[in-house]
Amino acid sequence: MSYQPETPFDNIESSHEYVALLAEALDEARREVEAEIALAERETAERRKEALLLVSYSLAKLNLHITASRRLLNNLRTLRRLLLAERGLPGGPEKEVVAGESD
Repeated sequence: MSYQPETPFDNIESSHEYVALLAEALDEARREVEAEIALAERETAERRKEALLLVSYSLAKLNLHITASRRLLNNLRTLRRLLLAERGLPGGPEKEVVAGESD
């Protein structure tokens, strides 16, 4: 009987996928906020613009943390694969990294 994960965080691969999706959502939110900032500038809505700049700054900080998390998860995947291959256990080197997941 094989193990069936119960949550998206039961293994490193699914956690890496989740963080990648979160990074995409952050990029989309940042683009929307930048558009809102431009609109606030045209409307000379200074308070709104300042609030949006704070949102933009917070999203940028969060993006840095997400990028670091993706790298850490990728390092953990690599180390696990190396350890499994060393021990000759199943699930070792035959699993290749999918293109674009090397962040």
